[in-house]
Amino acid sequence: MRDVRIVRAGVDRLPDLEPITRSLHRHHARVDPRIPGIPPRDEDAWWAIRSSRYLAWLAEEDAFLLLAEHDGVPLGYALVTFHDTDDSHATGERFAELQSLAVVDEARGDGIGTALLHEVYRHVRAAGAEEMVIGVLATNEPAMRLYEREGFRPWVVLTLGKVPEVP
Repeated sequence: MRDVRIVRAGVDRLPDLEPITRSLHRHHARVDPRIPGIPPRDEDAWWAIRSSRYLAWLAEEDAFLLLAEHDGVPLGYALVTFHDTDDSHATGERFAELQSLAVVDEARGDGIGTALLHEVYRHVRAAGAEEMVIGVLATNEPAMRLYEREGFRPWVVLTLGKVPEVP
């Protein structure tokens, strides 16, 4: 693994996420499940929506952003928010949600995602949560393998499609 420093960051670092998020978009395009009639957004529209959500999420109580940097250059990030207790499973008073974990293409496979995830665990536990939910594209096999190695299992399966016209 590269010599990486993981730092907690604020909204002032959102511009640093853009190239990493665009790299994530390209990765998602490669593993896209190809839903009929609902193509992926283009990269610019995706960044506009995603960056707006990041601003909103980071305004939430206890939400945090971690940046993985090598020689001051951001290579990856993780963004986490929190929810109240789950209604269907016996979680604690609140649980975390990993909203996004991304690593630039050229650094994927270097262990940066795992390092970010481990630092996320430290911050989540320090915030008093013991459970975390992670969303991942169903066809993103490398991410699924990472999360399963870490002990996470598919939980709620969301499906997406065009609403059929019925007589």
